[in-house]
Amino acid sequence: MTETQLMVTGQRKLRRLSDPAPAPSRRAGEPTAGRRIGRFFGYVALIVFAIGLLMPFAWMVLSSLKNANEVFSVPVVWWPETFVWQNYIDIWSKSDMLTWIRNTLLLSVVVTCLQVLTGSFAAYGFARMRFRGRDILFLAYIGTIAVPWQSYMIPQFILLSDLKVSNTLWAIILIQAFSAFGVFLMKQYYETIPEELSEAARLDGLSEYGIWRRIMVPLSVPAIASLALLTFVNTWNDYLGPLIYLRDPNLWTIQLGLKSFVSNLFDTNYALLFAGLTISVIPIAIIFLLGQKYFVEGIATSGMKG
Repeated sequence: MTETQLMVTGQRKLRRLSDPAPAPSRRAGEPTAGRRIGRFFGYVALIVFAIGLLMPFAWMVLSSLKNANEVFSVPVVWWPETFVWQNYIDIWSKSDMLTWIRNTLLLSVVVTCLQVLTGSFAAYGFARMRFRGRDILFLAYIGTIAVPWQSYMIPQFILLSDLKVSNTLWAIILIQAFSAFGVFLMKQYYETIPEELSEAARLDGLSEYGIWRRIMVPLSVPAIASLALLTFVNTWNDYLGPLIYLRDPNLWTIQLGLKSFVSNLFDTNYALLFAGLTISVIPIAIIFLLGQKYFVEGIATSGMKG
């Protein structure tokens, strides 16, 4: 290398050293400062909403451990001075709590099983079968969701009374065994399952019932779990239906039984009532926590078409 070439190379190296270092590029996927701020305020808003939703529940649980005079004291006393665990013993000894829970659990389990069975079976017909007037029939059936129950409550009561099932648990089971929302939820999920699976099963000689039972149902566990969870919660918390049809105290659900404590506004032990309400919430909380994953997945996937 000549002397001139060495001088040119040295000048280039010096020029590179004197140039400012390039700014590091933002890595792909890394959020910007504005997005980080927006996410921070979003989390703050969610925390505030969560606290607002949990405050009544926390007040109910804490009030169940107070004495009767502390529940509605002014100013409000959140933390009880003395934890009255006796309330949870008295609610069992002074009421027919076991019978109420048994009736409510029986209704919730039976209605949930029937809605999952009828909803998934009818949804398969609307999603996979081809017949004249299918879409019109489906829209008419789904349209019943918009009809309030109060509009046909009296004719329904007369019908069940003529069938001699009023004042029995069969009345609640019959009016809740079918759900248009369940059919809609399951149909939306079935449409995300490739139809090639059904075609291949038909070529192998499998009947439509066999396709539903052996292919569609096992592949729709998230949607079934979502429907089962929603149905169980609605049946467990139902008050108006049992109030209309169940007049025998031996058939009361937990909602009707706890309502019997509020017979007189000035003579009600609300601490005891809140203890019973807390007990009634525990099964729902446990079931929701166990099925939360499938519930979110089923609700999210049921709105997709694929």
